[in-house]
Amino acid sequence: MRAKDVLGRRGEDLAAGFLESLGMRVVDRNWRCRDGEIDIVALDGDALVIAEVKTRKSLDYGHPFEAVDAEKLARLHRLAAAWCRDHELRMPLRRVDVIAVLDDGIGQPAVEHLRGVG
Repeated sequence: MRAKDVLGRRGEDLAAGFLESLGMRVVDRNWRCRDGEIDIVALDGDALVIAEVKTRKSLDYGHPFEAVDAEKLARLHRLAAAWCRDHELRMPLRRVDVIAVLDDGIGQPAVEHLRGVG
């Protein structure tokens, strides 16, 4: 596995644990369809949460949140609808959250969470 993939997997594991520490229930991870992938699907009370995780070693190329633009958000909303269709669920409350993980491999990783983006 490439170092980038290992870093990304570690970031997703940290993000899933973080969401669970907030009382959310992770119900799916790395769900794929022809239109893309959802990193984490969770339930927060009655709301379906589609969580996009961005993991970086440093801020050299900008903050991880900066990697989620309007086009990516639109794709995540389409993927949320596709996930619901695929699982035959009606979830009127849906939101996209973004989780940034900064992990230099030396110190404690930093996790930041933006709720209800776009």
